[in-house]
Amino acid sequence: MQRSTRPGDDLRPVRLDDDRTVLVDDTADGTDARSDAPTVVWHHETPHTGAHLEPVRRAASDRGIRLVAVTRPGFGGADPLPGRTVADGARDLAQVLDALGIDSVAVVGGSGGGPHALAAAALLTDRVTAVATFAAPAPFVDDAAWWDGMADDGGLRSARAGREARLAWAETAGFDPAQFTDADWAALDGEWAALGQDAQAAGPTSLQGGADDDVAFVTDWGFALADVRVPALVEQGVDDRVIPLAHGRMLAAGLPDATLHERSGLGHVSVLTALPQAMDWLLRAGRE
Repeated sequence: MQRSTRPGDDLRPVRLDDDRTVLVDDTADGTDARSDAPTVVWHHETPHTGAHLEPVRRAASDRGIRLVAVTRPGFGGADPLPGRTVADGARDLAQVLDALGIDSVAVVGGSGGGPHALAAAALLTDRVTAVATFAAPAPFVDDAAWWDGMADDGGLRSARAGREARLAWAETAGFDPAQFTDADWAALDGEWAALGQDAQAAGPTSLQGGADDDVAFVTDWGFALADVRVPALVEQGVDDRVIPLAHGRMLAAGLPDATLHERSGLGHVSVLTALPQAMDWLLRAGRE
């Protein structure tokens, strides 16, 4: 597993059994964490480059956590996998953990990474100790409650017609700033600036990954929330206009052992300010 030699890219390529390559960012490769430290896998938002965001790295480093991230297919330099399900991410993660020699992890996901973190918890039952999600969509149900409150649902609605329709939508779609609250913009101007910078850096390379994420979200995930048997933390901004509050409540209602935090005054990005507390929770839950 040699590191990539592409300019500006120090992520580690890992070749999977089907000859696809995913990219891995692992703080044990540097000086942030011991290789035997408790490990947390961060599942990135949509879109993303796959590289660790500084606030996530800092929260992990402050707690002696080894932080691992796996770039989903179609993002950055990871090979695409058209037709992938949310569950496929767990199968990829299992191979990455084998390659890194890691037996046990806690998992956390922000926004589009949330369903993939839940997949790992549901399907890697002997390896995942706890799971946390931030502003994550709930399994798809085509009714008003699932759609209500989304400021811009064009990507998900086009994905209902399939991958090509979602790719066509992306060619003309623009970003609607109204989907972020004042608290979100403050976070992006401050502590979470790296999130916006990473989304911009992903650029055109994220088009396939974004389409495949959205198609996966509005089709069968490949597992049920009831299959998540480890402790689950659901972090949800009350004012979220991207993934509304109802989704956090749906997740908490469907997970067998869930703690729901409804964060007043916070939106889709600003809810991530609770990540340090979530890291503490993951460490405690993993020991219980």
